[in-house]
Amino acid sequence: MDNQQIENAVITYSQSLLKIAYTYMKSTADAEDIVQDAFIQYLRSAPEFDNDDHEKAWLIRVTINLCKNSLKSSWRRKRAELDENLMSSPNEDEGFLLSEVLKLPEKFRTVIHLHYYEGYEIKEIAEIIGQNPSTVGVWLKRGRERLKKVLEGDFYE
Repeated sequence: MDNQQIENAVITYSQSLLKIAYTYMKSTADAEDIVQDAFIQYLRSAPEFDNDDHEKAWLIRVTINLCKNSLKSSWRRKRAELDENLMSSPNEDEGFLLSEVLKLPEKFRTVIHLHYYEGYEIKEIAEIIGQNPSTVGVWLKRGRERLKKVLEGDFYE
């Protein structure tokens, strides 16, 4: 793997991976650390990919796994969290919607992000997260229903 290939991957995928990590970690700094770790793993393992989609899916899977591992760690559970008002969202225009997506259970957050923000189809999401397509479809539907209730409640009050 040459430096140009690594640089292209960082330029191409870093923002996408940062958004995914942010949906799990709910902190920009933690998300940046996860993405950095994902690229370090990419550099160390030097995987061979069939195409760009395969490379992106691999990086997403690694990012999700790193997020899950971080959230399970005893160090993370014991540390004090910062006030939520201090956290910044990646895009201020999407602030309200993003904050509502972040309140969803992890399985709904993940599929909604991969579907709407990354443009993956249900079958592709199922492959990335290791679930059946029917399960992913149900999670997507339930996540949308929860968001719809919150958004309707906000707009019609």
